[in-house]
Amino acid sequence: MKYFIKTFGCQQNYADSERIAVAFKNRGMTQTKDVKKANYIIINTCMVRESAENRVYGLVNNLAKLKIKNSKLKIIITGCMVGLAIRDKIGKYLKRLKEIMPQVDEFIPIEEVGFDFAPLRTDKISAWVPISNGCNNFCTYCIVPYTRGREVSRPYEEIIKECKDLKKKGYKNIILLGQNVNSYGSDLISKGKKAKIPNSSFCQNIKPVYVKHLGRYRIPTLFPYLLEEVAKMGFEKVDFISSNPWDFSDELIDVIARNKNITRTIHLPVQSGDDNVLKRMNRWYTRDEYLELVANLKLKIKNLKLTTDIIVGFCGETEKEFKNTIKLCKKVGFSWAYISQYSPRPMTLSIKLYKDDIPHKIKEKRWKILDDLINKPHLVRYQSTNES
Repeated sequence: MKYFIKTFGCQQNYADSERIAVAFKNRGMTQTKDVKKANYIIINTCMVRESAENRVYGLVNNLAKLKIKNSKLKIIITGCMVGLAIRDKIGKYLKRLKEIMPQVDEFIPIEEVGFDFAPLRTDKISAWVPISNGCNNFCTYCIVPYTRGREVSRPYEEIIKECKDLKKKGYKNIILLGQNVNSYGSDLISKGKKAKIPNSSFCQNIKPVYVKHLGRYRIPTLFPYLLEEVAKMGFEKVDFISSNPWDFSDELIDVIARNKNITRTIHLPVQSGDDNVLKRMNRWYTRDEYLELVANLKLKIKNLKLTTDIIVGFCGETEKEFKNTIKLCKKVGFSWAYISQYSPRPMTLSIKLYKDDIPHKIKEKRWKILDDLINKPHLVRYQSTNES
């Protein structure tokens, strides 16, 4: 019996697929790269953009031809689509999936694939290590809290053990993964010693920080401790994805600065350079706070490179608001930006609170302006370097 896995989306999804692979291997199956030879086809889905969702529908439709030739072929859907379906209590979304993709045999929640066995890694040099799952930030445009649920941190000692095992096996690079790695452990702090963290006194003396303009409390997290302990294991490079500017603490900056093997390329999503848009997005920082964080990072970390995420054409984005994003990008000097055009996602607050009122042509135009400003110059330099 052979299985084939197709993965859409982020690094977290690819890490999940490594765990899916070992689950099928433990059933006595072998992985194939040829979809036509597979007895089981597993599609690990993404829903962060409408385009990613549509690619899944297109793939399943094409696979229907294989099912005609092979009646025993099983198609399984997992990942974010199923995550949304199981959290939709009225069952409307799951019903819709079954209507759109009648060829699918099973819809399996990714939560059913645990951490009981080591992932089936294909890369022998670099390894993804998930440290948390889900998100508590509830940005109005983002579907992640609805597809993956509220944030849950993996046990501290479990992550440390996995990293030590990878070091013994000769892995050189580690990438710590989470929807927001910075907030790792905020749900463990209340457990204190039971969580088996390195500094239990830190938990006992913790005091939430009040952020005036938000009217919210921010809880310091364990990520700086975890990152430094992994860095001290002797890996050539330690990376992490993804960070929210909201809780990128001074302690975290200091840890990166004093450990030379921690990445100097930091992904720091800004999404917009305008305070009004950030507020509509429910991003828990202002433009000035973001720039202050960038200045602090550049001051303390030599050879720093910053990459980011930006959404253009978010609900109600005026030309002036978009120009504020341009100004911020020029000031920061990003090495790369993952730019996307806003698309409404089911169950998110933005479709309930706002109207998707920016025409597609304007979204395309704004996307191109930022791509030409940020990515094209770096791409040209990369190509010329390769040619030389």
